[in-house]
Amino acid sequence: MKVRKILHTKLVNIHKSKRFILFMLAITVFYSANAQTWSLQQCIDTAQVNNKNLQMSRNNMQIGTERHKEAKANLIPKISLNGDYKYFAELPYQIMPQSTFGGPEGQFKEIQMGVPHNMGANIQLALPLYSSQVYGAIQSTKIAAEISELQYQKTEEQVFFEISNLYYNAQILMHKKAFIDSNLLNTGKLLDNLKLLHAQQMIKKSDVTKVELQYEQLKTQREIVANNYDQVMNALKFSMGIPFQQNIGIEPEIIKKSLMDYPNSPSVDLRMAYSKNKLLTGELKTLKNSRIPNVSIFGSYGQTGFGYDEKPDDFLKFHPVSFAGLQISMPLFNGTVTKRKINQKKLEIQNNQLQIDLVKDQNQMLIENATQKRLVTQLTIQNATGQIELASTVYDEMVLQQKEGTANLTDILLADNALRETQQNYLAAVVEFLRADLELKKLSGNISLKN
Repeated sequence: MKVRKILHTKLVNIHKSKRFILFMLAITVFYSANAQTWSLQQCIDTAQVNNKNLQMSRNNMQIGTERHKEAKANLIPKISLNGDYKYFAELPYQIMPQSTFGGPEGQFKEIQMGVPHNMGANIQLALPLYSSQVYGAIQSTKIAAEISELQYQKTEEQVFFEISNLYYNAQILMHKKAFIDSNLLNTGKLLDNLKLLHAQQMIKKSDVTKVELQYEQLKTQREIVANNYDQVMNALKFSMGIPFQQNIGIEPEIIKKSLMDYPNSPSVDLRMAYSKNKLLTGELKTLKNSRIPNVSIFGSYGQTGFGYDEKPDDFLKFHPVSFAGLQISMPLFNGTVTKRKINQKKLEIQNNQLQIDLVKDQNQMLIENATQKRLVTQLTIQNATGQIELASTVYDEMVLQQKEGTANLTDILLADNALRETQQNYLAAVVEFLRADLELKKLSGNISLKN
Protein backbone atom coordinates (compact mmCIF):
# COMPACT_ATOMS: atom_id res chain seq x y z
CA MET A 1 0.00 0.00 0.00
CA LYS A 2 2.88 2.35 0.84
CA VAL A 3 4.59 1.55 -2.47
CA ARG A 4 1.32 2.26 -4.30
CA LYS A 5 1.02 5.64 -2.55
CA ILE A 6 4.60 6.56 -3.47
CA LEU A 7 3.95 5.50 -7.06
CA HIS A 8 0.75 7.54 -7.09
CA THR A 9 2.61 10.65 -5.87
CA LYS A 10 5.28 10.23 -8.54
CA LEU A 11 2.67 9.86 -11.24
CA VAL A 12 0.95 13.05 -10.08
CA ASN A 13 4.26 14.95 -10.14
CA ILE A 14 5.00 13.58 -13.59
CA HIS A 15 1.59 14.70 -14.81
CA LYS A 16 2.12 18.16 -13.32
CA SER A 17 5.54 18.45 -14.96
CA LYS A 18 4.09 17.37 -18.29
CA ARG A 19 1.25 19.84 -17.89
CA PHE A 20 3.66 22.71 -17.25
CA ILE A 21 5.90 21.69 -20.16
CA LEU A 22 2.93 21.42 -22.51
CA PHE A 23 1.55 24.75 -21.29
CA MET A 24 4.80 26.57 -21.97
CA LEU A 25 5.22 24.70 -25.25
CA ALA A 26 1.78 25.84 -26.40
CA ILE A 27 2.65 29.46 -25.65
CA THR A 28 6.05 29.16 -27.33
CA VAL A 29 4.60 27.60 -30.47
CA PHE A 30 1.87 30.21 -30.64
CA TYR A 31 4.34 33.01 -30.22
CA SER A 32 7.14 31.68 -32.42
CA ALA A 33 4.73 31.21 -35.32
CA ASN A 34 4.96 34.95 -35.87
CA ALA A 35 7.81 36.40 -37.90
CA GLN A 36 9.01 39.06 -35.47
CA THR A 37 8.61 39.53 -31.74
CA TRP A 38 7.98 43.03 -30.42
CA SER A 39 8.35 44.13 -26.82
CA LEU A 40 5.90 46.59 -25.32
CA GLN A 41 8.54 49.31 -25.39
CA GLN A 42 9.20 48.67 -29.08
CA CYS A 43 5.49 49.06 -29.79
CA ILE A 44 5.43 52.37 -27.90
CA ASP A 45 8.57 53.65 -29.63
CA THR A 46 7.07 52.78 -33.03
CA ALA A 47 3.83 54.59 -32.15
CA GLN A 48 5.77 57.73 -31.23
CA VAL A 49 6.97 57.89 -34.82
CA ASN A 50 4.00 56.54 -36.79
CA ASN A 51 0.85 57.22 -34.75
CA LYS A 52 -1.21 59.79 -36.64
CA ASN A 53 -2.75 61.35 -33.54
CA LEU A 54 0.73 62.07 -32.23
CA GLN A 55 1.77 63.47 -35.61
CA MET A 56 -1.20 65.85 -35.57
CA SER A 57 -0.39 66.88 -31.99
CA ARG A 58 3.19 67.65 -33.00
CA ASN A 59 1.85 69.79 -35.84
CA ASN A 60 -0.40 71.60 -33.36
CA MET A 61 2.63 72.29 -31.18
CA GLN A 62 4.41 73.79 -34.18
CA ILE A 63 1.33 75.87 -34.99
CA GLY A 64 1.36 77.25 -31.43
CA THR A 65 5.03 78.17 -31.77
CA GLU A 66 4.41 79.93 -35.08
CA ARG A 67 1.49 81.89 -33.58
CA HIS A 68 3.75 83.10 -30.78
CA LYS A 69 6.34 84.21 -33.34
CA GLU A 70 3.58 85.93 -35.30
CA ALA A 71 2.51 87.90 -32.22
CA LYS A 72 6.12 88.98 -31.54
CA ALA A 73 6.47 90.04 -35.17
CA ASN A 74 3.97 92.83 -34.51
CA LEU A 75 6.78 94.69 -32.69
CA ILE A 76 8.83 94.80 -35.90
CA PRO A 77 8.39 97.98 -38.00
CA LYS A 78 5.91 97.58 -40.83
CA ILE A 79 6.91 99.02 -44.19
CA SER A 80 4.53 99.33 -47.11
CA LEU A 81 4.79 100.70 -50.64
CA ASN A 82 1.73 102.49 -52.00
CA GLY A 83 0.94 103.88 -55.41
CA ASP A 84 -2.12 105.36 -57.05
CA TYR A 85 -3.23 107.13 -60.26
CA LYS A 86 -6.35 109.26 -60.73
CA TYR A 87 -7.77 110.80 -63.84
CA PHE A 88 -10.34 113.53 -63.18
CA ALA A 89 -12.87 113.76 -66.00
CA GLU A 90 -14.34 116.61 -63.95
CA LEU A 91 -11.91 118.52 -61.78
CA PRO A 92 -13.02 118.92 -58.16
CA TYR A 93 -14.54 122.22 -57.12
CA GLN A 94 -13.25 124.41 -54.34
CA ILE A 95 -15.07 127.32 -52.66
CA MET A 96 -12.87 130.39 -52.60
CA PRO A 97 -13.65 133.78 -51.02
CA GLN A 98 -14.01 136.49 -53.65
CA SER A 99 -12.01 138.85 -51.48
CA THR A 100 -8.93 136.80 -52.38
CA PHE A 101 -9.17 138.15 -55.89
CA GLY A 102 -10.23 141.68 -54.93
CA GLY A 103 -13.95 141.02 -54.67
CA PRO A 104 -16.34 141.89 -51.83
CA GLU A 105 -15.94 140.35 -48.40
CA GLY A 106 -18.25 137.53 -47.34
CA GLN A 107 -18.93 136.27 -50.83
CA PHE A 108 -17.58 133.07 -52.36
CA LYS A 109 -17.07 131.63 -55.80
CA GLU A 110 -16.82 128.05 -57.02
CA ILE A 111 -13.72 127.34 -59.01
CA GLN A 112 -12.13 124.18 -60.39
CA MET A 113 -8.56 123.64 -59.40
CA GLY A 114 -5.94 121.11 -60.30
CA VAL A 115 -5.08 119.07 -63.35
CA PRO A 116 -6.74 115.91 -64.70
CA HIS A 117 -3.80 113.57 -64.13
CA ASN A 118 -2.79 112.87 -60.52
CA MET A 119 -0.45 110.12 -59.38
CA GLY A 120 1.50 109.33 -56.30
CA ALA A 121 3.91 106.79 -54.84
CA ASN A 122 5.20 106.59 -51.27
CA ILE A 123 6.83 104.34 -48.72
CA GLN A 124 5.18 104.26 -45.30
CA LEU A 125 6.64 103.01 -41.99
CA ALA A 126 4.72 102.28 -38.80
CA LEU A 127 6.11 101.08 -35.47
CA PRO A 128 4.15 100.54 -32.25
CA LEU A 129 6.02 101.89 -29.21
CA TYR A 130 3.47 100.54 -26.76
CA SER A 131 0.31 98.55 -27.38
CA SER A 132 -1.43 96.58 -24.66
CA GLN A 133 -3.05 94.36 -27.29
CA VAL A 134 0.29 93.45 -28.89
CA TYR A 135 2.05 92.65 -25.63
CA GLY A 136 -1.01 90.81 -24.36
CA ALA A 137 -1.11 88.70 -27.53
CA ILE A 138 2.59 87.85 -27.13
CA GLN A 139 2.03 86.59 -23.59
CA SER A 140 -1.18 84.73 -24.49
CA THR A 141 0.34 82.94 -27.48
CA LYS A 142 3.34 81.91 -25.37
CA ILE A 143 1.05 80.26 -22.82
CA ALA A 144 -1.07 78.78 -25.62
CA ALA A 145 2.09 77.18 -27.04
CA GLU A 146 2.77 75.65 -23.62
CA ILE A 147 -0.79 74.30 -23.55
CA SER A 148 -0.27 72.78 -27.02
CA GLU A 149 2.81 71.01 -25.68
CA LEU A 150 0.84 69.72 -22.71
CA GLN A 151 -1.91 68.58 -25.08
CA TYR A 152 0.72 66.62 -26.98
CA GLN A 153 1.83 64.99 -23.72
CA LYS A 154 -1.79 64.14 -22.95
CA THR A 155 -2.24 62.57 -26.39
CA GLU A 156 1.03 60.72 -25.89
CA GLU A 157 -0.20 59.37 -22.54
CA GLN A 158 -3.45 58.22 -24.14
CA VAL A 159 -1.58 56.44 -26.93
CA PHE A 160 0.82 54.78 -24.45
CA PHE A 161 -2.10 53.73 -22.28
CA GLU A 162 -4.02 52.32 -25.25
CA ILE A 163 -1.02 50.40 -26.62
CA SER A 164 -0.11 49.00 -23.20
CA ASN A 165 -3.69 47.89 -22.63
CA LEU A 166 -3.89 46.20 -26.05
CA TYR A 167 -0.50 44.54 -25.53
CA TYR A 168 -1.57 43.13 -22.16
CA ASN A 169 -4.87 41.94 -23.66
CA ALA A 170 -2.96 40.11 -26.38
CA GLN A 171 -0.72 38.47 -23.78
CA ILE A 172 -3.74 37.39 -21.74
CA LEU A 173 -5.37 35.88 -24.84
CA MET A 174 -2.17 33.99 -25.60
CA HIS A 175 -2.20 32.48 -22.13
CA LYS A 176 -5.91 31.79 -22.36
CA LYS A 177 -5.33 29.92 -25.60
CA ALA A 178 -2.48 27.99 -24.00
CA PHE A 179 -4.79 26.97 -21.12
CA ILE A 180 -7.40 25.81 -23.63
CA ASP A 181 -4.78 23.83 -25.57
CA SER A 182 -3.70 22.16 -22.34
CA ASN A 183 -7.31 21.36 -21.44
CA LEU A 184 -7.92 20.04 -24.96
CA LEU A 185 -4.97 17.71 -24.59
CA ASN A 186 -6.23 16.40 -21.25
CA THR A 187 -9.81 16.08 -22.51
CA GLY A 188 -8.58 14.29 -25.65
CA LYS A 189 -6.68 11.74 -23.60
CA LEU A 190 -9.69 11.26 -21.34
CA LEU A 191 -11.93 10.81 -24.38
CA ASP A 192 -9.62 8.16 -25.85
CA ASN A 193 -9.67 6.24 -22.57
CA LEU A 194 -13.45 6.45 -22.33
CA LYS A 195 -13.88 5.25 -25.90
CA LEU A 196 -11.67 2.28 -25.09
CA LEU A 197 -13.69 1.52 -21.96
CA HIS A 198 -16.94 1.85 -23.92
CA ALA A 199 -15.63 -0.53 -26.56
CA GLN A 200 -15.02 -2.98 -23.73
CA GLN A 201 -18.61 -2.28 -22.53
CA MET A 202 -17.34 -1.05 -19.18
CA ILE A 203 -19.08 2.37 -19.35
CA LYS A 204 -22.17 3.82 -20.97
CA LYS A 205 -22.24 5.67 -24.28
CA SER A 206 -23.59 8.78 -22.52
CA ASP A 207 -20.33 9.08 -20.60
CA VAL A 208 -18.42 9.29 -23.86
CA THR A 209 -20.89 11.78 -25.28
CA LYS A 210 -20.46 14.11 -22.31
CA VAL A 211 -16.73 14.27 -22.82
CA GLU A 212 -17.11 14.63 -26.60
CA LEU A 213 -19.38 17.64 -26.01
CA GLN A 214 -16.85 19.14 -23.65
CA TYR A 215 -14.08 18.58 -26.21
CA GLU A 216 -16.05 20.35 -28.94
CA GLN A 217 -16.83 23.24 -26.63
CA LEU A 218 -13.14 23.67 -25.92
CA LYS A 219 -12.39 23.72 -29.66
CA THR A 220 -15.02 26.42 -30.15
CA GLN A 221 -13.56 28.44 -27.30
CA ARG A 222 -10.12 28.11 -28.87
CA GLU A 223 -11.38 29.50 -32.18
CA ILE A 224 -13.06 32.42 -30.43
CA VAL A 225 -9.91 33.23 -28.47
CA ALA A 226 -7.77 33.02 -31.62
CA ASN A 227 -10.15 35.38 -33.43
CA ASN A 228 -10.13 37.81 -30.49
CA TYR A 229 -6.34 37.71 -30.51
CA ASP A 230 -6.26 38.64 -34.20
CA GLN A 231 -8.63 41.55 -33.58
CA VAL A 232 -6.55 42.84 -30.66
CA MET A 233 -3.37 42.58 -32.72
CA ASN A 234 -5.01 44.54 -35.56
CA ALA A 235 -6.01 47.24 -33.07
CA LEU A 236 -2.44 47.25 -31.73
CA LYS A 237 -1.01 47.68 -35.23
CA PHE A 238 -3.47 50.50 -35.88
CA SER A 239 -2.40 52.32 -32.73
CA MET A 240 1.24 51.79 -33.64
CA GLY A 241 0.62 53.18 -37.12
CA ILE A 242 1.95 50.16 -39.02
CA PRO A 243 0.23 48.20 -41.83
CA PHE A 244 -2.18 45.43 -40.86
CA GLN A 245 -0.31 43.11 -43.22
CA GLN A 246 2.88 43.34 -41.19
CA ASN A 247 3.34 40.08 -39.32
CA ILE A 248 4.41 40.73 -35.74
CA GLY A 249 4.33 38.81 -32.49
CA ILE A 250 4.46 39.79 -28.84
CA GLU A 251 6.38 38.49 -25.88
CA PRO A 252 4.42 35.64 -24.28
CA GLU A 253 5.60 36.20 -20.75
CA ILE A 254 3.47 38.52 -18.66
CA ILE A 255 5.91 40.40 -16.45
CA LYS A 256 4.75 40.30 -12.86
CA LYS A 257 5.38 43.81 -11.70
CA SER A 258 6.52 44.47 -8.17
CA LEU A 259 4.55 46.87 -6.04
CA MET A 260 6.86 49.82 -6.60
CA ASP A 261 5.78 53.29 -5.56
CA TYR A 262 5.78 55.55 -8.60
CA PRO A 263 6.98 59.12 -8.06
CA ASN A 264 3.90 61.28 -7.78
CA SER A 265 4.26 63.95 -10.47
CA PRO A 266 1.51 66.44 -11.32
CA SER A 267 -0.77 64.95 -13.96
CA VAL A 268 -1.03 66.51 -17.41
CA ASP A 269 -4.64 67.51 -16.69
CA LEU A 270 -3.52 69.41 -13.59
CA ARG A 271 -0.66 71.14 -15.43
CA MET A 272 -3.06 72.10 -18.22
CA ALA A 273 -5.42 73.61 -15.63
CA TYR A 274 -2.54 75.68 -14.19
CA SER A 275 -1.56 76.85 -17.68
CA LYS A 276 -5.18 77.76 -18.35
CA ASN A 277 -5.10 79.84 -15.17
CA LYS A 278 -1.99 81.69 -16.42
CA LEU A 279 -3.72 82.31 -19.74
CA LEU A 280 -6.87 83.72 -18.11
CA THR A 281 -4.80 85.89 -15.77
CA GLY A 282 -2.86 87.26 -18.73
CA GLU A 283 -6.05 88.02 -20.62
CA LEU A 284 -7.41 89.85 -17.56
CA LYS A 285 -4.24 91.92 -17.39
CA THR A 286 -4.54 92.75 -21.09
CA LEU A 287 -8.12 93.93 -20.59
CA LYS A 288 -7.09 96.20 -17.74
CA ASN A 289 -4.13 97.57 -19.73
CA SER A 290 -6.40 98.38 -22.67
CA ARG A 291 -7.22 101.62 -20.83
CA ILE A 292 -3.59 102.70 -21.19
CA PRO A 293 -2.89 104.80 -24.28
CA ASN A 294 -1.37 103.07 -27.30
CA VAL A 295 1.63 104.89 -28.75
CA SER A 296 3.14 104.46 -32.20
CA ILE A 297 5.32 106.36 -34.62
CA PHE A 298 4.83 106.55 -38.33
CA GLY A 299 6.40 108.19 -41.34
CA SER A 300 6.04 108.47 -45.08
CA TYR A 301 8.16 109.55 -48.03
CA GLY A 302 6.98 109.73 -51.62
CA GLN A 303 6.41 111.61 -54.81
CA THR A 304 3.22 113.26 -56.02
CA GLY A 305 2.79 113.81 -59.73
CA PHE A 306 0.55 116.23 -61.63
CA GLY A 307 -0.02 116.04 -65.37
CA TYR A 308 -1.76 118.08 -68.01
CA ASP A 309 -2.11 116.82 -71.60
CA GLU A 310 -3.58 119.83 -73.44
CA LYS A 311 -1.55 122.02 -75.77
CA PRO A 312 0.24 124.33 -75.61
CA ASP A 313 1.22 123.80 -71.92
CA ASP A 314 1.27 120.02 -71.45
CA PHE A 315 3.43 118.78 -68.57
CA LEU A 316 4.05 115.97 -66.05
CA LYS A 317 5.78 117.09 -62.89
CA PHE A 318 6.60 115.25 -59.66
CA HIS A 319 7.06 116.83 -56.27
CA PRO A 320 8.41 115.19 -53.10
CA VAL A 321 6.27 114.78 -50.03
CA SER A 322 7.36 113.36 -46.67
CA PHE A 323 6.27 113.48 -43.06
CA ALA A 324 6.75 111.76 -39.69
CA GLY A 325 4.48 111.66 -36.72
CA LEU A 326 3.60 110.27 -33.31
CA GLN A 327 0.16 108.81 -32.70
CA ILE A 328 -1.45 108.35 -29.31
CA SER A 329 -4.74 106.50 -29.01
CA MET A 330 -6.62 106.28 -25.75
CA PRO A 331 -10.18 104.99 -25.22
CA LEU A 332 -12.26 107.37 -23.16
CA PHE A 333 -15.60 105.56 -22.96
CA ASN A 334 -16.85 102.45 -24.72
CA GLY A 335 -20.14 101.86 -23.01
CA THR A 336 -18.70 99.83 -20.07
CA VAL A 337 -17.82 97.00 -22.50
CA THR A 338 -14.31 96.64 -21.03
CA LYS A 339 -15.68 96.57 -17.49
CA ARG A 340 -18.09 93.74 -18.37
CA LYS A 341 -15.30 91.77 -20.05
CA ILE A 342 -13.13 92.17 -16.95
CA ASN A 343 -15.94 90.89 -14.72
CA GLN A 344 -16.44 87.88 -17.02
CA LYS A 345 -12.73 87.08 -16.98
CA LYS A 346 -12.64 87.23 -13.16
CA LEU A 347 -15.46 84.68 -13.00
CA GLU A 348 -13.62 82.45 -15.49
CA ILE A 349 -10.54 82.58 -13.25
CA GLN A 350 -12.66 81.57 -10.24
CA ASN A 351 -14.07 78.61 -12.17
CA ASN A 352 -10.57 77.64 -13.25
CA GLN A 353 -9.36 77.62 -9.64
CA LEU A 354 -12.29 75.40 -8.69
CA GLN A 355 -11.36 73.13 -11.60
CA ILE A 356 -7.79 72.90 -10.30
CA ASP A 357 -9.03 71.90 -6.83
CA LEU A 358 -11.43 69.38 -8.37
CA VAL A 359 -8.70 67.77 -10.48
CA LYS A 360 -6.41 67.55 -7.44
CA ASP A 361 -9.04 65.87 -5.26
CA GLN A 362 -10.23 63.53 -7.99
CA ASN A 363 -6.70 62.53 -8.93
CA GLN A 364 -5.81 61.78 -5.31
CA MET A 365 -8.95 59.67 -4.90
CA LEU A 366 -8.23 57.69 -8.10
CA ILE A 367 -4.61 57.11 -7.04
CA GLU A 368 -5.75 55.71 -3.69
CA ASN A 369 -8.26 53.42 -5.41
CA ALA A 370 -5.75 52.20 -7.99
CA THR A 371 -3.10 51.55 -5.31
CA GLN A 372 -5.54 49.53 -3.23
CA LYS A 373 -6.82 47.62 -6.26
CA ARG A 374 -3.30 46.77 -7.36
CA LEU A 375 -2.44 45.42 -3.92
CA VAL A 376 -5.60 43.29 -3.73
CA THR A 377 -5.22 41.89 -7.25
CA GLN A 378 -1.59 40.93 -6.63
CA LEU A 379 -2.70 38.89 -3.62
CA THR A 380 -5.47 37.42 -5.77
CA ILE A 381 -2.89 36.36 -8.38
CA GLN A 382 -0.85 34.59 -5.73
CA ASN A 383 -3.92 32.78 -4.44
CA ALA A 384 -5.09 31.89 -7.95
CA THR A 385 -1.67 30.47 -8.81
CA GLY A 386 -1.85 28.16 -5.80
CA GLN A 387 -5.41 27.22 -6.68
CA ILE A 388 -4.36 26.23 -10.22
CA GLU A 389 -1.68 23.95 -8.82
CA LEU A 390 -4.15 22.45 -6.37
CA ALA A 391 -6.85 22.01 -9.03
CA SER A 392 -4.32 20.38 -11.37
CA THR A 393 -3.33 17.96 -8.63
CA VAL A 394 -6.98 17.11 -7.93
CA TYR A 395 -7.67 16.57 -11.64
CA ASP A 396 -4.66 14.26 -12.03
CA GLU A 397 -5.74 12.30 -8.95
CA MET A 398 -9.26 11.93 -10.31
CA VAL A 399 -7.89 10.61 -13.61
CA LEU A 400 -5.72 8.06 -11.83
CA GLN A 401 -8.58 7.04 -9.55
CA GLN A 402 -10.85 6.66 -12.57
CA LYS A 403 -8.34 4.30 -14.11
CA GLU A 404 -8.25 2.37 -10.85
CA GLY A 405 -12.05 2.31 -10.78
CA THR A 406 -12.39 4.34 -7.58
CA ALA A 407 -13.72 7.52 -9.23
CA ASN A 408 -16.48 8.04 -11.76
CA LEU A 409 -16.74 10.38 -14.74
CA THR A 410 -18.69 12.98 -12.77
CA ASP A 411 -15.77 13.40 -10.38
CA ILE A 412 -13.40 13.95 -13.30
CA LEU A 413 -15.69 16.49 -14.96
CA LEU A 414 -16.10 18.38 -11.70
CA ALA A 415 -12.34 18.45 -11.24
CA ASP A 416 -11.91 19.61 -14.81
CA ASN A 417 -14.43 22.42 -14.35
CA ALA A 418 -12.71 23.45 -11.14
CA LEU A 419 -9.38 23.59 -12.97
CA ARG A 420 -10.83 25.75 -15.74
CA GLU A 421 -12.46 28.05 -13.22
CA THR A 422 -9.16 28.59 -11.39
CA GLN A 423 -7.47 29.31 -14.72
CA GLN A 424 -10.10 31.93 -15.54
CA ASN A 425 -9.78 33.45 -12.07
CA TYR A 426 -6.02 33.67 -12.52
CA LEU A 427 -6.29 35.40 -15.90
CA ALA A 428 -8.97 37.78 -14.60
CA ALA A 429 -6.75 38.70 -11.63
CA VAL A 430 -3.78 39.32 -13.93
CA VAL A 431 -5.91 41.56 -16.14
CA GLU A 432 -7.13 43.59 -13.18
CA PHE A 433 -3.61 43.92 -11.78
CA LEU A 434 -2.16 45.14 -15.06
CA ARG A 435 -5.00 47.62 -15.54
CA ALA A 436 -4.65 48.96 -12.00
CA ASP A 437 -0.88 49.29 -12.37
CA LEU A 438 -1.28 51.03 -15.73
CA GLU A 439 -3.92 53.36 -14.32
CA LEU A 440 -1.66 54.20 -11.37
CA LYS A 441 1.20 55.06 -13.72
CA LYS A 442 -1.07 57.33 -15.71
CA LEU A 443 -2.54 59.09 -12.67
CA SER A 444 0.88 59.64 -11.10
CA GLY A 445 2.32 61.07 -14.33
CA ASN A 446 4.61 58.10 -15.01
CA ILE A 447 2.89 56.50 -18.01
CA SER A 448 5.81 57.44 -20.26
CA LEU A 449 8.35 55.63 -18.08
CA LYS A 450 10.30 52.90 -19.84
CA ASN A 451 8.48 49.59 -19.38
